[in-house]
Amino acid sequence: MSSAISIPGRAANIVAASISPSAPTIHDRILGRKESITFPIRQPKVLHPVENEDLRLLILENISQEAVKAFRAQGFHVDHSTKAMSEDELVQKIGSYHAIGIRSKTKITERVLKAASKLLVIGCFCIGTNQVDLLSAAKAGIPVFNSPFSNSRSVAELVISEVIALSRQYFQRAFEMKEGLWNKQSKGCWEIRGKTLGIVGYGHIGSQLSVLAEAFGMRVLFYDVVNIMPLGSARQVESLEALLSESDFVTLHVPELPETTNMITQERLAQMKKGSYLINNARGKVVDIPALIDALKSGHLAGAALDVYPSEPGSNGAPFDDQLNNWATALRSVPNVILTPHIGGSTEEAQRMIGEEVSSALVRYLNSGTTLGAVNFPEVDLRAITLEEPNHVRVCYVHNNIPGVLRQVNEVLSPYNVEKQYSDSKGEIAYLMADIADVSPSDVNSLRDQISKTNANILTRLLA
Repeated sequence: MSSAISIPGRAANIVAASISPSAPTIHDRILGRKESITFPIRQPKVLHPVENEDLRLLILENISQEAVKAFRAQGFHVDHSTKAMSEDELVQKIGSYHAIGIRSKTKITERVLKAASKLLVIGCFCIGTNQVDLLSAAKAGIPVFNSPFSNSRSVAELVISEVIALSRQYFQRAFEMKEGLWNKQSKGCWEIRGKTLGIVGYGHIGSQLSVLAEAFGMRVLFYDVVNIMPLGSARQVESLEALLSESDFVTLHVPELPETTNMITQERLAQMKKGSYLINNARGKVVDIPALIDALKSGHLAGAALDVYPSEPGSNGAPFDDQLNNWATALRSVPNVILTPHIGGSTEEAQRMIGEEVSSALVRYLNSGTTLGAVNFPEVDLRAITLEEPNHVRVCYVHNNIPGVLRQVNEVLSPYNVEKQYSDSKGEIAYLMADIADVSPSDVNSLRDQISKTNANILTRLLA
């Protein structure tokens, strides 16, 4: 990390980061060779912290080592753990960290956020963000970033494997062989060619799955709350009931929302074709599990595959039993049911891409203030300050979205030339970025204090 500008004093809720991001030049992109540049290009300026506090990151749940290396390459101090942390553990430790990276097991609650006095940003190295109290994070001035698409292919391939495993019952046959039982049979075993796959949620995973299924000769239907252009020969149906009644296999790919909780109830299961199969790699609360057990035991459904559950163990080796979910024993006893420990995105390729995407988003925010891709925050960005702009300061101002705030801030900035400024809001939270010219080091403290004392201030950061 570059050496800091020595500026006396320390203000509450003021944290600064280090390096302005650089982008490849036109010649770099076209020719891939820096030596091909024959004309001057404005280079980004290296930003220095206004305050002399190194940024500390807490990375949990065995997140990709490539992400850890990327953070350390920026000069950040990184503490890395393969396990999740409980709420009590986080409350004790999070106060000394400026950023945290988690997957799906660690819960960032309002209580945790209140203890996170230095926290600037949260990275969810996964698709979902329901493990974070997004509203409380936004109110604390903390953007949350995730990776909504990087594991799409991995999940889609898992679903295809489950479709084949269920239709051939080979998961059950393999278990019997390991128990020393030879049980060769073809009754109730089917090719998937010519069968109908019903996809609930035609996003990045659902659409990729659609293409893979058609390559196997399957007919594809999908249901989504918005009208979507289908890929290949897939067809959108008007209602969930229509999809359930026509499909041999139903696979779920929806987020956890109030509208999707218990989406698949006893009534919905009864609408499915007799002898059909249900696959859930979305969120655990989407399916009424006791109702699913009844549908399987009655023979109405021929099988199911589940990768997600309402409550999941916090670490590898922990029991998956009735203390965690009171139906666990009953579910485990049903034949032709595939149970996997939330491994939909657990491939080397997916974890590497997730690590790259989320770590890049966190670095961009810490170093230059950009919030593009944040799930709970206004998305704001400015182009980099260049080397030809030596006395520029970047103001990153998170504030309550109330009238008159920009007038107050612009009054503070009025003695300076505001070269770039951009503001946006999301709900109750607004975010302003501004690059100010001709700011002397002796003016920085005054500028920072005046902005942070505005009545709507949540968090003020200055990068210089």
